[in-house]
Amino acid sequence: MSPEQDPNAQVSSADTVTGQPVAAPPAAVAAAQSGAGAATAVAREPESSSAAHETEMNSSSNEPASASREDNFRQETVREDASASVEPGSAGQSRDQAAEAQDAAEMAESMDRMLDQFPAAEPVAEGEIFDGHVLAVTDAGVVVDVGGKFEGLVPAQEFLDSGAPIEFGPGQTIEVERLHEQRDGYVLLSHARAHRRRSWERIEKASREHINLTGKVAERIKGGLVVDIGVRAFLPASQIELKPVHDLEAWKDREIEVRVLKLNRKRGNVVVSRRAILEDELKTKRDALAATLVEGAIISGRVKNITDYGIFVDLGGMDGLLHVSDLVWGRVPHPSKVVQPGEEIQVQILKFDKEKQRISLGRKQLLPDPWATVPERFAVGTRANGSVVGVTDYGAFVQIEPGVEGLVHVSEMTWSKHAKHPSKIVKVGDNVEVVVLEMKPDQRRISLGLKQTLPDPWEVVAEKYPVGTLVNGRVRNLADFGAFVEIEEGIEGLIHISDMSWTERVKHPSEKVKKGEAVEARVLKVDTQNRRLSLGMKQVNDIWAKWFGEHKPGEVVRGKVARTAEFGAFIELSEGIEGLCHISEIEERRSKGDRGDKTKMSREQRVTTVLAAGQEYDFKILKIEPEQRKISLSYRAAQKQAERQEMESFRSSRSSPNATIGDAILAKRQAL
Repeated sequence: MSPEQDPNAQVSSADTVTGQPVAAPPAAVAAAQSGAGAATAVAREPESSSAAHETEMNSSSNEPASASREDNFRQETVREDASASVEPGSAGQSRDQAAEAQDAAEMAESMDRMLDQFPAAEPVAEGEIFDGHVLAVTDAGVVVDVGGKFEGLVPAQEFLDSGAPIEFGPGQTIEVERLHEQRDGYVLLSHARAHRRRSWERIEKASREHINLTGKVAERIKGGLVVDIGVRAFLPASQIELKPVHDLEAWKDREIEVRVLKLNRKRGNVVVSRRAILEDELKTKRDALAATLVEGAIISGRVKNITDYGIFVDLGGMDGLLHVSDLVWGRVPHPSKVVQPGEEIQVQILKFDKEKQRISLGRKQLLPDPWATVPERFAVGTRANGSVVGVTDYGAFVQIEPGVEGLVHVSEMTWSKHAKHPSKIVKVGDNVEVVVLEMKPDQRRISLGLKQTLPDPWEVVAEKYPVGTLVNGRVRNLADFGAFVEIEEGIEGLIHISDMSWTERVKHPSEKVKKGEAVEARVLKVDTQNRRLSLGMKQVNDIWAKWFGEHKPGEVVRGKVARTAEFGAFIELSEGIEGLCHISEIEERRSKGDRGDKTKMSREQRVTTVLAAGQEYDFKILKIEPEQRKISLSYRAAQKQAERQEMESFRSSRSSPNATIGDAILAKRQAL
């Protein structure tokens, strides 16, 4: 039976729409059974018109017929009520039946007004992004109520392609974009496209307005990281932190805030930075901190980095340098021996350069100054024990207490005049005893001595090495005038060039000795007060003492002329033994009238005319000086003595006591 012929169907339909049961009046049922023809014609005209309108909407909007289900229901209800109120052939109908038909018509109008209170949503245009409510999740995808009397579907394949599971359930809201396709009576929707479009709009806005975005690190790639901010963005490694980051793997799956540096929507490229955010935050902290910093203030900081020359301290937005010299009073091998990274310490601001943003810090300034009482505790001459903390070319630094150091100069390390490198005497870490030599508290300097704690060898030199002692030593240095020989640690003597040989005239000590050579010498003189020792090499073999013991003044000796001079001639009497024959002892003294041409000759020529170099002659010893190794000779006296001996010999041979020298000379010539 059709709806027009079944009143109960009308009641059921009305009940379905309004949700309230509506009873059909008996008059309306009777009128429907009478079948009034005029009323039927009136009722069917709107039906045909409604059907034509429905066909037009379906063809224009390409929507399913169920989309206008409520409008069709409204039109059929009006038509059926009208048909029920007028029956064909009922001209003699009573007034009560007409009144009932009128009531039915008014009820239909009332139902229309009730439906108008719940107007249907306007259909969504293709390409528009909107929020829908999830109705169900099926194998085909997510069914979404998008209004407009129709339902949409987000295909399951879209979630499979993205690799993400379906995280939506019935009743949740999902952002979608309408597509131009339909499937299985559903309008196809795309959640990925809607999300991507919204993400690009948010990214473009963040780029324009410099807004930070929160994203999740998706993966590590060459040169940086990929961050998901709705789209895949590239975060260069140099833009992750304020300092270089080496372990990029540790950043995976972390949620971080970034700022857009560059984007190209056409190509789908986005470059972001985390460092820009950190720099802004750091600048804000620095500006706030700089406004409160003043020189001399005491603040707390955290040890950020330790180097060989100092410590960088984070003051809460700015870094300050705590130099190793301002760490503690005294010397430390390395700053890491005093503080550790991350440690909280108190420091004092020594200097603050606002233009260059440089802060110099001090920590020892907050500790007691040990130099305040040093002059009283370490007076000059005081002995102290200390530790060697540094060795240089010019000496060694000794710490006699924490924060108090003194210098032991290389000249104060040993009594030896032969300078050694300080590293040959002491090592870093050695415990030594020193003597305070000089104090300068205003300059924080102390001069220390190491050799002063050892016995002074010069105090016993005179007793240990008296004059004439034979010693052995090593040549340490050469000078133009002689050689310095060290006979023991701290004791050096000088061998003058005049004491190197009895026979040779030494012009430079290198002719006889070499540096580092071991030599034997005899002590000639000791000067303890001036720390001087005179040595002689030639005195080791003293040929003079033997010669002086064998000869006496008055003797006539044979000698060879070694060399001549204006004042006389040097006569070699024996190997290494020389005597001097003065010019006055070479020739006879004559009167002025007898001098003749000799006055025109030089004195040396006068010597050589009598004594030729290299020739041997007899000489008489006039004087001997053993201490000064001097022998005075006379050629003239030897000649006279020889003449007297010849005269005596001639007289004895002739037996004539009256024979003269002339007779002796004449006899000698005749003999030749």
